Amino acid sequence: MKLLKTYKIVSILSICIFYESCKVSAPMQKAEFKSLPSSYTTAKDSINSAEIKWKDFFSDKNLIALIDTALNNNKDLLVALQDIEIAGNNVKLKNGLLFPNVSGGGAFGVDKVGRYTADGAGEAVTDITPGRLVPDPLTDYFIGIQTNWEADIWGKLRNSKKAAFARYLGSVEGKNFVVTNLVSEVANYYYELLALDNELEIIRETIKLQNSALEIVKVQKDASVVTELAVKQFEAQLYNSQGLEFNVLQKITESENKINFLLGRFPQTILRDKITFTDPIPMQIKAGIPSQLLKNRPDIKQAELELFAAKCDVKAAQAAFYPSFNITGAARFNAFNAGYLFTTPQSLAYSLIGDLAAPLINRSAIKAEFNSAKAFQIEAMCNFQKNILNGYVEVSNELSSINNLEQLYNLKSKEVEALTKSIDVSSDLFKSGRATYLEVLMTQHDALESKLELADVKKRQFISVTNIYKALGGGWK
Repeated sequence: MKLLKTYKIVSILSICIFYESCKVSAPMQKAEFKSLPSSYTTAKDSINSAEIKWKDFFSDKNLIALIDTALNNNKDLLVALQDIEIAGNNVKLKNGLLFPNVSGGGAFGVDKVGRYTADGAGEAVTDITPGRLVPDPLTDYFIGIQTNWEADIWGKLRNSKKAAFARYLGSVEGKNFVVTNLVSEVANYYYELLALDNELEIIRETIKLQNSALEIVKVQKDASVVTELAVKQFEAQLYNSQGLEFNVLQKITESENKINFLLGRFPQTILRDKITFTDPIPMQIKAGIPSQLLKNRPDIKQAELELFAAKCDVKAAQAAFYPSFNITGAARFNAFNAGYLFTTPQSLAYSLIGDLAAPLINRSAIKAEFNSAKAFQIEAMCNFQKNILNGYVEVSNELSSINNLEQLYNLKSKEVEALTKSIDVSSDLFKSGRATYLEVLMTQHDALESKLELADVKKRQFISVTNIYKALGGGWK
């Protein structure tokens, strides 16, 4: 009767513990993201340039060689590869927690108890074998194994493993995102370098032209056709152009070093074909449909995986409120004499314990961890939505840029053509006395500015194509 009463008390207490453990905070409500628009413009086309491998996207052999070197030596990319290694080891760690922890070993000890103690008095009259008392002091030898295992009843460990695996996949996508950015950066700096080469050529041609004009003005000054002021104005314009030349040379050095840094090497000359800059834009971009961003852009896929990992973290944190069931056991050979160590069954010892425990007092700490996990989940959801929105905006901006730059380039080309012709016209008029030297100076200045602006527009066209390729998620394949 007394045993039955005790059983009832234990049963009621267990039910109360389980009930209290299940009183956890409600999980976060799922936040839905509004569906993406069906297209970037009125035109719809499922063909997407992001599917093109970067070696096929770029046609310049020098640029391809530079990107290939960067992918082998770039320090940020090497760090990203180590992040993958770390994340992979974390998956192995979480997976190992699902299985029993088994350890083995042996030990030797000696125990001397006082004669006038309970243990000493008992051992003094106890025979191990007939006529042979317990040795004093008593040695102890044992060798065996022991195990400890938490039964994953509520999925806490499984969810932790899922979260770790999702973050491992996210680290792979993070590496892909580094590759995408690296390909884009190398290409953009390369096109910037080509543009600077083109500007340098324009400035040097202008300097030759201004030198010729200065010589003519000096002759006319000697003939008293113009004054010393005209000579000084032409000299000042020449000095200004020569100053631009050294400014561009410095920019060329800096651009080359930017590329060398991305390639993980010390400064050296960047091999390039200067005529490439006058070639047409690499290729026509096909933007596809916005929903393709979800599978093409590594940063969006990484954010999605982080969101999944955060959801698993919430489930794991929630399971901490529930009772945990642990099993501990040991099996060993144990004897006071090494000669008896493997004498069975006398020297064989074992134990098996199962315990059920639930948090009662320290629930506030578990609840704080659970609330933090929910907050991280909301943060991951916001980052995922932000990356999708950012991807769409980037593609939309670059599509607009490509179209507008094409129109701007056509107009600038006509402007350069007109101003280039006006140089010869103004020079002829000046020689015949029908134009002032100021008109010649202004014409040369305007022509130089328009040519430099045209070179800048062409550079922006190349960069816009590279940027939209990156924005669509291309470059990592």
